[in-house]
Amino acid sequence: MDGEGFRVRGFRSDDLNRVMLINTECLPENYSTFFYRDLYRRFPKTFVVAQADGDVQGYIMCRIERGLSKLKSIRPARHCHVVSIAVREPYRRRGIATSLMLEAMRNGRQEYSATECFLEVRVSNDAAVRLYEKLGFSKVKRNFSYYLDGEDAWVMAKSLEEDT
Repeated sequence: MDGEGFRVRGFRSDDLNRVMLINTECLPENYSTFFYRDLYRRFPKTFVVAQADGDVQGYIMCRIERGLSKLKSIRPARHCHVVSIAVREPYRRRGIATSLMLEAMRNGRQEYSATECFLEVRVSNDAAVRLYEKLGFSKVKRNFSYYLDGEDAWVMAKSLEEDT
């Protein structure tokens, strides 16, 4: 998938150091090398990067989980859980995050039979909440003191059973 001035593609193992750098640069939640490799090993189709100006400038990584629906009354669901998404500041507001989300959700549905996508987002991150709402996500729950610094998170979810 290509956007204006960027290309979305699957993560490759030689992208790991760059993805970890972007994570450290953009987010307070950081992960071990093992964590990234394990997610890629188990769910390679939902680990996607955006390349611009000759380098990776953003990424999304998801895991596939079984559980109860976050959207409908008690029923089983297969979730595409967005674990982390980040785009470097100079590359924001270009549609990269939207393209990463759409590709991960499409792959989650097609490759892993996911029926819903969900994520946690800081309640103070208005730009991200607006993006997710634009993509059809709804706030379904507030997790109090979810982050290490004590900030709450919105749990937001979207059905993947309709067109994505």
